[in-house]
Amino acid sequence: MLGYIFKKLEDPRFPLLGPNIRALKFWGLILPKQTSMKFLYIFLHLTVIIFTATEYAEIWFVKDDMNLLLTNIKITLLATVSVSKVTSFLIFQEKWNNIIDYVNRADKIQRNRDVLKNDVIERYTKYSRRITLSYFLLMYTTVVFVISQPIYKYVFSETYRENIRNGTENYAQVVSSWVPIDKNTVKGHIIACFYQSYAAIYGGGWITSFDTNAIVIMVFFKGELEMLRIDSSNIFGSTDYVLSHEDFQLRLKNYYRRHVELIKFIRLFDSCLSPIMFLYVIVCSIMLCATAYQITIETSTMQRFITVEYLIFGVAQLFMYCWHSNDVLYVSRDSSRGPYESIWWTRNVSEQKDINILVDQFNRIIVFSAGPFTNITVATFISILKGAYSYYTLLSQSQQD
Repeated sequence: MLGYIFKKLEDPRFPLLGPNIRALKFWGLILPKQTSMKFLYIFLHLTVIIFTATEYAEIWFVKDDMNLLLTNIKITLLATVSVSKVTSFLIFQEKWNNIIDYVNRADKIQRNRDVLKNDVIERYTKYSRRITLSYFLLMYTTVVFVISQPIYKYVFSETYRENIRNGTENYAQVVSSWVPIDKNTVKGHIIACFYQSYAAIYGGGWITSFDTNAIVIMVFFKGELEMLRIDSSNIFGSTDYVLSHEDFQLRLKNYYRRHVELIKFIRLFDSCLSPIMFLYVIVCSIMLCATAYQITIETSTMQRFITVEYLIFGVAQLFMYCWHSNDVLYVSRDSSRGPYESIWWTRNVSEQKDINILVDQFNRIIVFSAGPFTNITVATFISILKGAYSYYTLLSQSQQD
């Protein structure tokens, strides 16, 4: 079933980014050209942004209940990141379109060239599909659990139903947010849950479409660096087919130009992503701390399960960015080996000196950043986990005291 759906999402114009482009268009991050549809998507975006503001307003009303306060804070912060993603994508729409156009153009140029590169392309294309599918499943598994928890609690908890009847407990919400009506009446509760469910579904679409697109672009950058290394290892041809000096010069210029263009768009990509990742790092630290603390104090098995699943989703989000950025970093460090894997020793001294130009260009280390303070690497991810655990320990001790 899922395989059939993904085949329908394929687009021959975008061999690598097909499903990701469709997701970006479906959730309105890439705005349609039709004016009426454009304003419709802008209106939908505004409704979710306003909903995020109501989550902040609700903090005042739940500040005395630590469990509700932590639940509100972690979801509100995640919603804030989601809003920042879609807002930045819309503001920098032209830059993102340029990045997507470059990735699509460069990917199509390299397809069906030779066996070695085809293996790299096939591998990163399949990997991109798996990442996209896995992320969507993880995101909407979380959304389904969040939306269904009030229903589950009402159906399976007799104590909760009795407390609702006698007024000692309020209705459970999908997401903690303020609404201008009484949420403790049946009508008010239904209206609030409907709006909260809509925001959770739409916000989930924002997160998945933005994140999977960014991660697949990182995967492409890694693949392009690998293909540049393969190409540069054949810059002089092979022992069976040695290139002339003129053909060598053409290849040298081509590989240099490709790497310069790659660096240009990597920097453009990093400039768009870096502010979001800076906010992400801060939010994830707080969210992981709050979620871990809630697991220890939660008494409901269902609620604890939902909290654990939410923790897994939060960790997975940050880990995927750090892991793929780390991949690009290490592949970029090895790129300069490509020219030295060629038959350079069979050529004259002048040509041997020429490949130093390429080696110097390939020596540029590529690493994505989270603002001006840190890089996105696995080491950073581990540091964030350690920091979140420290905050969790401090929070636990303060509550015990």
